[in-house]
Amino acid sequence: MKYEILGEPLPVVQCHLNAGESMITEKGAMCWMSPNMKMETVGGGLGKMFGRMFSGESMFQNRYTAQGANGMIAFASSFPGSIRAYNITPGNDIVVQKSGFLASEAGVNLSVFFQKKLGAGFFGGEGFIMQRLSGNGTAFVEIDGYAVEYDLGPGESMIIDTGYVACMSATCSMNIVSVPGIKNAVFGGEGLFNTVVTGPGKLVLQTMPINNVAACLRMNVNG
Repeated sequence: MKYEILGEPLPVVQCHLNAGESMITEKGAMCWMSPNMKMETVGGGLGKMFGRMFSGESMFQNRYTAQGANGMIAFASSFPGSIRAYNITPGNDIVVQKSGFLASEAGVNLSVFFQKKLGAGFFGGEGFIMQRLSGNGTAFVEIDGYAVEYDLGPGESMIIDTGYVACMSATCSMNIVSVPGIKNAVFGGEGLFNTVVTGPGKLVLQTMPINNVAACLRMNVNG
């Protein structure tokens, strides 16, 4: 499979498949394809289906396969921002925000990822349940806004405001810290808690979380 990402800040990824190669995606992500791409809706077992549902995705996935000749299929982002490609290999899993998975080669598995520390899920703004991508193949992830990547060393941390974590290596850990000082927490406008991600591993941050955009729109409408 070869691919090209076009059109930021309204991106689309075009994937060129050899005959017999397949892609999987969530419903509604496909935007155009060559006539020889065959679609089938798959579940993959009740455990995986319910895991995808809890992680913010559909219980079913669509599989597209190039039939008889090379094929092309394109997947568009649902929100202005970026599409990033990540190479998933055994032992090199990544964890992404809910609804961050766009599409992947058929060898990539999508499952639910629970935050081990309840506080990180309930107060960190990233959600108690995230998505884990494992297996073998290229996966495409939606980023809200522009993507900024950091490579964290062992024990190296980053303090992040609510909603800005797009994805991270499964080797990273996530926790929360309270904003110091009552005045800072109440009047600072940054909320009561921040997210802390600690390495080792890759950390990908996004500059325009969709939840923040929705909050601004609600404020403007109500105002």
